Amino acid sequence: MLLNKYVDAKSGETLSLYSPHDESLVTDNIQVADQTDVEAAVVAARIAFKGEWSRFTAAQRTKVMMKFADLVDEHASEIAECEAKAMGQPINIATMVVGIVSAVFRYYAGWTDKLNGEQYPEQDGMYKIVQYDPIGVCAGIGAWNASPAFFAFKVAPAVAVGCTFIYKGSEKSPLGVLQFGELAKEAGFPPGVINIITGDGRAGSMLASHMDINKISFTGSVFAGKKVQEQAAKSNLKRVVLELGGKSPSLIFPDADMENALVHHSQNFLFNTGQACIAASRTFVHEDIAEKFIEQLKARFQQFTHTIGSPLDPKTFLGPLVDGKQFERVMQFLEIGKSEAELVTGGGRHGKSGWYIEPTIFLNPKDDARIYREEIFGPVITIRTFKTEEEAIELANDTSYGLSSCIFTSSASRALRIARQLDAGNVNINTWQTLSPNTPFGGYKQSGLGRECGKQGLMHYVEAKTITINMSV
Repeated sequence: MLLNKYVDAKSGETLSLYSPHDESLVTDNIQVADQTDVEAAVVAARIAFKGEWSRFTAAQRTKVMMKFADLVDEHASEIAECEAKAMGQPINIATMVVGIVSAVFRYYAGWTDKLNGEQYPEQDGMYKIVQYDPIGVCAGIGAWNASPAFFAFKVAPAVAVGCTFIYKGSEKSPLGVLQFGELAKEAGFPPGVINIITGDGRAGSMLASHMDINKISFTGSVFAGKKVQEQAAKSNLKRVVLELGGKSPSLIFPDADMENALVHHSQNFLFNTGQACIAASRTFVHEDIAEKFIEQLKARFQQFTHTIGSPLDPKTFLGPLVDGKQFERVMQFLEIGKSEAELVTGGGRHGKSGWYIEPTIFLNPKDDARIYREEIFGPVITIRTFKTEEEAIELANDTSYGLSSCIFTSSASRALRIARQLDAGNVNINTWQTLSPNTPFGGYKQSGLGRECGKQGLMHYVEAKTITINMSV
């Protein structure tokens, strides 16, 4: 989508997309952007940034953003169906994810006239003011597990402050995001403000290394994120925000509400078939309640096997993994895990067609076990026990990631005491990880750089400019 028009890629290359449910062909015409296409998108975004979009008032930006949100709601079922067909996300979950898009756009639509500058008292005849300017042409690369939401997290704050944007979704789930191009046009965004390209990692690399893009935001793997940061630094030192996943801990203490903990570690953990960067896949249970907790969690995992089905069926809770490549990756982890830990339940393929995996629990993985250390991105959870609060904190922080974490206890003082000591960008007490447009989301350590959502997400799209006035002249 360039200049508010859908155009074929100049490369002439296309990708095919297959249903993860039954491996049937969904489409064989996903365009693959090449350098010429990326250049055209950047030029369009730069012209819009310097031109018509720069003359939009805050009220005008709010109006088109709110209109876009309304249109997303009107077409939510169509967009959700695209996600279900492309990456196997159950239709009810896909509809919820699309709802995040309109919520985020409405939230940032309220920020267009509220990013105040600063002024400082006169000193030695000098008066200083600080204003926040839009950073310019921005780019975003999203992952496949919640494609519409990543589009919103990156594009909405950028356009709210007056930037323009080039967005590339994952080649595994491009269909839903492509619908946003027509809706942006209908909402009243001028040509070149929001540009959408499709393609594989090559197109993403072109964005990261482009000399006329001022900022890039990436959601994906640690390996790919490091490449984006490297290319950004080697090109024009563009600003970078990275959200790179996690291997999140959850701590369950003896005084926790057992039913609440079980709910959050069964259906909430299995949300999106475990394909979530926020999934607390390293669960630590106090030894006094471990036997009871594991027994009941096993029963629930086995019950959820009956909710596996077609992504388009509203009764389905567990859908397939996104594609054959991800399926093979998770299956390899399952085989490795059987030699690294005790298999409690699951551990194999479900059915004979489609990329379906049984919900799986491993108990007491070795300290250096791959299933314990590496992000699997599937319906696989590991459980270890602990004796003391200090041991639980040490186990939780013993990871290269730091995105999300959970604490289950009835003691508020214990919860807050532990929360201060966890190396994670998000701490959830007696609940699973939730996402809200008005609070920052991101991680410590190799879970990434910067934040999305909230005011902090907005500030990544502006540059502070200090203006000094000599009052004695």
